[in-house]
Amino acid sequence: MLPDPTPFTQGVFVLSCTWARTRAVLLKRSLGLLLSVCLLLGLSACGSGSQPPRSVLLSALGLQIRLTQSAVAQSLDLDVAGDPDVSRVRLEDQESIRLGEHRGVHLTGRFDWRLPGDRVRVDSPFELFLEQGERGESWRLAQPVGSSDGLTQEWVTYPLPLDPS
Repeated sequence: MLPDPTPFTQGVFVLSCTWARTRAVLLKRSLGLLLSVCLLLGLSACGSGSQPPRSVLLSALGLQIRLTQSAVAQSLDLDVAGDPDVSRVRLEDQESIRLGEHRGVHLTGRFDWRLPGDRVRVDSPFELFLEQGERGESWRLAQPVGSSDGLTQEWVTYPLPLDPS
């Protein structure tokens, strides 16, 4: 008499079910990893085009100090001390925004600076609004000036030097 084939058939069935589940889990994990990598690459590609170079940040911070310094000196009838020395920019937050019809970026962080002739370097927080040129090659410092209609923010912009790199 021949042995009962049931135990062998059940073992093969269990083995094939286990392999099928393992393949399904591996496939799901591989797809999840692939989608995560694609999403990460997509997000980094979008963000890198809108981040201003370090030289633009230094120029914008220097210009913002000069504009503030000029306004204060004018109101007090004083002479402007000269161009500030800006260094150690630490970016804490960055978000893409619209400045009227143009693309822009809102940046916050900290930086070190000092006026000509001063020995003391000051660590200060900053908030910058930068408008990106239409081709993405140039930048302008943007400052809010209020709203004539009470509904939309108006901006005044100042050109920044082009990045030589």
